[in-house]
Amino acid sequence: MKSQMLRWLCLLSLSLPLLFWFGHVIIRDGPPPPDPSTGLSGYMRVTPGRMHQLLNMHCSQCALVSSSGQMLKAGAGKEIDEIGCVIRMNNAPTRGFERDVGSRTSLRVVSHTSVPLLVKNERYYFQQSADTTYVFWGPERNMRQDGKGRIFNILLKIAKKYPNVSIYAVTREKILYCDSVFQNETGKNRMKTGAFLSTGFFTMILAIDMCDSIHVYGMIDDNHCSRANHSVVPYHYYERNRIDECRMYKVHEHTKRGGHRFITEKAIYAKWAKRHKMEFKHPSWNF
Repeated sequence: MKSQMLRWLCLLSLSLPLLFWFGHVIIRDGPPPPDPSTGLSGYMRVTPGRMHQLLNMHCSQCALVSSSGQMLKAGAGKEIDEIGCVIRMNNAPTRGFERDVGSRTSLRVVSHTSVPLLVKNERYYFQQSADTTYVFWGPERNMRQDGKGRIFNILLKIAKKYPNVSIYAVTREKILYCDSVFQNETGKNRMKTGAFLSTGFFTMILAIDMCDSIHVYGMIDDNHCSRANHSVVPYHYYERNRIDECRMYKVHEHTKRGGHRFITEKAIYAKWAKRHKMEFKHPSWNF
């Protein structure tokens, strides 16, 4: 009996160090880190039965092309088309503007308000440009997936009609994250100020997520409109008779409810350019 007990004590004394070591390894190492190759969190595929598929896109160099009238006569089309990934916004066209803005589109970030414009010309956007990846953003009331999200329902119909097109939606969690980024950078709660984040803001965050370096074309800095000799251009390069860019920016910046804070956002980008590989062209920015 004594010899059996002694044998158990010996086994226990040999096992305890091994158990402690094993426990230490589990605590120290924890769960394995997420595999970045599975995709970017916050961007969910809009396809029946594949709603958990993430946007899986990475580029060493990106051209982020603004819709600004600054692109008119920029002559940057060839340079833009030679960059690995070309990002555009909303319904900004290339046809007829190739010399200034290029012709390729790798990814297009689209606001919920611009969805009807794409649907109106769906054969061009979803047939002729089927190799373009689309990322749509919008408020929860329009993007909810319980059958009551008006814009999400439209995207689902498009995804069924054009199954070869890659269509993604920015998740509610990513929208909230972008709100928190705005507040952290400005000290202001976006909701309380009555502002809406612009498509440019979501595009810039996505570009930082997926691109090693970013070349931004046609975006003015936050001081441009206050300079006496600032250039007067259309708000969009493809809408010649619309209000000019600086006037539009100033109206939105000071609107109490419902405006975009374009100028404030440009000041945020200037901060980000010091932490990420970003350069601004047409016009260039001086930091």
